Amino acid sequence: MVFSNAVFLFIFLPIVILGYYLLRGRVRNYWLLLVSIIFYAWNKPSFTIILLGSICLNYVGAFCIELLKKEFYKKIALFLTVAGNLGLLFYFKYFNFAVETFNKIFDKNVQFAKVILPIGISFFTFQGLSYVVDVYRKDVPVQKNIFKLAMYISLFPQLVAGPIVRYKDVAAEIDNRKVTLDDFTHGIQRFIVGLFKKIIIADTMAIIANAMFDRDPILNSVSMAWLGIIAYSLQIFFDFSGYSDMAIGLGRMFGFHFLENFNYPYISKSITEFWRRWHISLSSFFRDYVYIPLGGNRKRVYLNVAIVFLLTGIWHGAAFTFIAWGIWHGFFNFIEKFIRSHSKKKMDESKEINVKYILVSIIQRVYTLSVVLIGWIMFRAIGLKHAFKYILSMFGLHNPEVSVYNVRLYLDKWTFPIMVMGILMSTPLLKKVYEFIKSKIHENFLILIKYIVLIAMLMLCVLQVASNTYSAFIYFQF
Repeated sequence: MVFSNAVFLFIFLPIVILGYYLLRGRVRNYWLLLVSIIFYAWNKPSFTIILLGSICLNYVGAFCIELLKKEFYKKIALFLTVAGNLGLLFYFKYFNFAVETFNKIFDKNVQFAKVILPIGISFFTFQGLSYVVDVYRKDVPVQKNIFKLAMYISLFPQLVAGPIVRYKDVAAEIDNRKVTLDDFTHGIQRFIVGLFKKIIIADTMAIIANAMFDRDPILNSVSMAWLGIIAYSLQIFFDFSGYSDMAIGLGRMFGFHFLENFNYPYISKSITEFWRRWHISLSSFFRDYVYIPLGGNRKRVYLNVAIVFLLTGIWHGAAFTFIAWGIWHGFFNFIEKFIRSHSKKKMDESKEINVKYILVSIIQRVYTLSVVLIGWIMFRAIGLKHAFKYILSMFGLHNPEVSVYNVRLYLDKWTFPIMVMGILMSTPLLKKVYEFIKSKIHENFLILIKYIVLIAMLMLCVLQVASNTYSAFIYFQF
């Protein structure tokens, strides 16, 4: 089940909300646990066993860490629990890739049964890991009620595609939370915006991106190759940030306050800044549970950066394209750290607005966006060779003499304004315009306009859903 289909919007979600508000007290947690299990089991009931197994593993592991007195035994319990989580993730996500790679490298033909990837396993595994490690660090108390822990790990808004919600961020709300009218209305508004991002912008951009990437890149002219990667960059951003908006909105409807997962990443002035703005829950997870424990900025800085970005690429999928994407971002992060550590002046030392400042800002943003766009080619391509050919076509180095395809075929009266809207919504410009208008007109009139726009967005989404168009969220595969 996905947020953007009719079953969820018109049947599942209304029943969940109705049941939640008819119930009182602790029963609400059990209700959320029940509907979350149903949500996860909807398409593949057998995968529920893996989710429940992950919950039990982390519950027992954290409990052992709490009960054991000697530090040595606590570390053993932590090691076994972490190993169990990573072993589960490796088997279901990387086993096929490992055997296929082994066969290619050693020219073998090891026969094996292909393992099917359970949806969302990377997300709920990382949530379980963060809980166990935080219990070991004494950042949070152990959760003695297995049903509450199960509700936290399996909570349906963020179960299958994030954001990665840490136990310490919602621990208090598991036991004691209230939903005000402002919370509920804000949650609905956030959900509508996320739905619009996914159904209208991301799915429209997917049509263009798929057309450019699914054929041989040598058939793309320079303009078409650039159109394809711009479309894909908008698709993946609005697909994932749209899901995060819907998850955050749903959480608010039930009294949970999930942290933000995106902060206009495409306006970044460096790759380091990009990763502070993109998929914040993942980058902060690797920072707190990998980078800092390895030594952070204190020792072996460049090795730590290399490990984190290699893991970031591997986390996204079992393919050399994802590994190359992680290495690509790690390389530029490495270069930026080196420049900062050897530069006498800090890059953003002067905030005085002048011609030099504006020019430097433009150059920084162009550099960052160029690195990100080329990185997305590796992320989207079906293989490294395909990615390389696509990059060549972008710069006219693999350009066809005659192409039967034309940019105008893909930028019509619907897709062109949607692309422009996507570009504008990728920046804080519309937010600043809203704040400016807010300061100039009466608040009640502004609220009326806001609700009219939200209703129009919802109606447009409903029409798209009713047309039976369906596109899975990109991050479901991770």
